[in-house]
Amino acid sequence: MVAVASRSTAAAEELAAQLPACQALSPEQAVEAADWVFLTVSDDAIASLADRLPWRSAQLALHCSGATELSALAAATRAGAQTAGFHPLQIFSDPARAEHLLAGSTVAIELGSPDADLQQRLHDLADRLGMRPLQLPPGSRAAYHAAASYSASFLLSMLDEAAQLWAEVGLPESAALSALLPLARGTLDAAEARGLSGALSGPISRGDLGVVATHLQALDAMAGDHGAFYRQLAQRQLRLARLSGRLDEAGLQDLQTLIKP
Repeated sequence: MVAVASRSTAAAEELAAQLPACQALSPEQAVEAADWVFLTVSDDAIASLADRLPWRSAQLALHCSGATELSALAAATRAGAQTAGFHPLQIFSDPARAEHLLAGSTVAIELGSPDADLQQRLHDLADRLGMRPLQLPPGSRAAYHAAASYSASFLLSMLDEAAQLWAEVGLPESAALSALLPLARGTLDAAEARGLSGALSGPISRGDLGVVATHLQALDAMAGDHGAFYRQLAQRQLRLARLSGRLDEAGLQDLQTLIKP
C-alpha cells in the first residue's frame, strides 16, 4: 500500500504509520500515487467522491460496498480506468477484530467489464487475504447485500425479540445475551456441519402442533406484534422442514393451517 487518505488527517496518519512504506495524503494525491484505488467510504459518498478524483487510464477503481452498483464509479470509467467491486462479507464495527475475521470469510467480486486477467488478480488478492472469492453477476448487488443482512445485523433483531419476550414474562433482560448466545452459536455450528434444513430443530421440525399452539397463544396475548412476527418466521421454517424430509405432507399442512395469519 503506497498511500491512505481520509476526511481526518489524523486518522490517515495513524493508519499510515501502521503500514510499511505508506504515507498519508489527500484523496487526490493518493489517487495520483496509486494504480489500484479502494474507496471504502459510505455508500452514499461513493459517487460524489469518485466524481472529484483525478482518475487516469490503466488505473483500477474499486469500491468495497455490497449494495452500490459499479455505476457509482462512472467518473473513473470516463477517464479510462477499470472498475470493480471488492466487498468483504464481514462486519467492521470493531476493525481490530474484523482484521482477524477476514481469513475464512467470503469476498464478493464484480468487474465493471470482462477482463480475465484482472479477475484472476482480484482472486489472487482474495487468496492472499485468506478469503473465498464469490463472483457477483451484474445488477445483483442490492439483493445480494439484503440477503447478507439477514446473516449479520438482522440476527440482532432476532435476539432483541427474544430479550423482549423474556422481559415481558419477568425474566431479566440483562441475562438474555449470556443465556441465548450459546444457543445461537450451537445453531450456527449445526448449520455449518449439516446445512440449513439438516440443522433445523424445535417444535416445527418435529411437527409438534401442541407446542406451536401454546407459543402462539402466549405471544398473541401480549401487546404488540410478537405473534405476527413468530408466524412470519414459522412460515419460513416450514420450507426447511419440508426440505429436511422429516415430516409428511399431512403434518406440514397441519402446521401451515395452525400458523397462518
